[in-house]
Order: sequence, then structure tokens, then C-alpha cells
Amino acid sequence: MSDLKIFSGRANLPLAQEICDCLGMTLGKVKLERFSDGDVNFQILENVRGTDAFVIQPTAPPVNENLVELLIMIDALKRASAERITAVVPYYGYARQDRKDKPRVPITSKLVGDLLAAAGTQRLLTMDLHAGQIQGFFDMPVDQLFPTPIFLPHFAKLDVENLTVVAPDAGGVEKARVYAKRLGTSLSVIDKRRVGDNEAEVMHIVGEVAGKNAIIVDDIIDTAGTLVQGAEALIREGARKIYAAATHPVLSGPAIDRIMDSKFESILVTNTIHLSEEKKVSKIKVLSVADLLGKAIRSIHEETSVSTLFI
Repeated sequence: MSDLKIFSGRANLPLAQEICDCLGMTLGKVKLERFSDGDVNFQILENVRGTDAFVIQPTAPPVNENLVELLIMIDALKRASAERITAVVPYYGYARQDRKDKPRVPITSKLVGDLLAAAGTQRLLTMDLHAGQIQGFFDMPVDQLFPTPIFLPHFAKLDVENLTVVAPDAGGVEKARVYAKRLGTSLSVIDKRRVGDNEAEVMHIVGEVAGKNAIIVDDIIDTAGTLVQGAEALIREGARKIYAAATHPVLSGPAIDRIMDSKFESILVTNTIHLSEEKKVSKIKVLSVADLLGKAIRSIHEETSVSTLFI
């Protein structure tokens, strides 16, 4: 395989640098600026002809700006004759629009996949997609990693007795079951009804939570409204301490205030999205996925199995 090179947009430079540190590499040299009207001004400052190029760029807020930046970087690599281009998108934006659940709506997660392919992406490496079927929206290999190897050891160190793992909705049962099985705990489900965008109403709890300590496992925390409602419902049903773990800390709008005012003991998130200083609060603990992504990048480059990381 040709030489490995890693490049990064501006969405999460600290994560990209940490991945390079794990691999013992330096980040590829680029010029990434904006023209006065806001257009992206990008140039690769080193030879990439015949290389195995990886571009690290989560499509985190501002989603559209970071997505366009990613597309432009991929196009530049294609036109500079990189042998293979892999988009490393730790957080895949627009993943929540994955089907037609209402009349006359787009399937935007498929559209974003088409844009990445049109730009020149030949492979996608991502983490914890909101819906598993999104992998089928691509006519290219897609490697989806999960934060299980990072979250599980932390939960084990908590040494909290009488645990139950809680799925935030019916769609999260399979993911929560993995944690419940590995931790040797029971499984409960929050039955909720979505009443609008970023708004859901908790109906009741399926499973026994009275007297137990609960861990809610989810993929995204956006406004934190439904997460906090879920915690309140668990408390009403007699749960004692409430914890949460979510891969992608979008934390938009009133999320931080809601979390700090909530009953959560702590909330685990990863650094797939870079948190600004005002979002680094006491109840949120950030764990790094750099080593996990670095191992996946090395395996993809060396054409060895990535399946050992899919746990």
C-alpha cells in the first residue's frame, strides 16, 4: 500500500492531532482559510500523488460549513492524484433524516452520502451512526465503530451496585442490550412519543427500575430535553442514581443548562465533537476516541481486519 497521510479540516483539529500522535505521525500540511465572502480557500501543501489519504472532519455544528469544507478537501485530494481517499467522519451530521417519516421530506443522510461519493470519497470511517441502515446509503465500504470499548471500562470502575441499563427509546434497545450483557445487568426501556423536532414526551418505563441505579445509553445529545425527561421519569419510578453515556455531544441550545439542572450524577461523552470551553461543565466527562480511530486507520491502511474494533 502507498504512503499513509492524514489531513484534517477545522471541525475538530485537537482530535486529528491526537490521532496522529497515537499513530506516531504528523498531520498533513494544508492551507485552509476563508475568502472575504466566506468561500473556502484550500490548498494541500505537500505531495499526495499515489498516497493513501485520510481526511478527518466531523460534520458537527456549524454542520453545513464543515460539510462543505470536507467536500472541498476531498476534491483537492482527488485532483492531486491521491490513490485512495477515506473520509473519517467521527460524527455524521444529518443522520437523523434517514427515512421518509412524514410527507414531502428529504432523506438527507442519503444525500450527504451521495455528495461525499461525488467529491471523490472511496471509503468512509465513522462512529455510532444514528441509524444502522445509513451504511446502505453508500456504494463504498463503510466502517462504523462504537464507543463500547471506551465506555464499558469506565462504567466498571464506577463500582455502582444494582445497575440497570436503560434504552432511551425502542430504537436504542439493541445498543443498550450490548451494554447490559457486558455489564451483567438488567435492561429497561423508556417509552416515549415524539411530538415535534427536538421534542419528545416520555410515556412510561418498560422494566423494573425502582431502587436501582440507571445508565441511559444513547448516541446523540442535542438539546438534552428528552434525556433529562428520561432521567426525571426514572426518578419518578423509584430509580436512585442516574448516569448517561452518549457518543456525540452536540449540546445545542439549552442543553448545558438542562444538564446542570438535572438529576444526573454524570454524563459520559466522547470527543467526536470538539467541546468549547463553555460546554466543559462538571457533569460532563469527555473520553477520547483517538486511539480507537487510530487503530482503525492503521488497519484500513495495512489492509488488515477492522472487525476486532466492532464491539
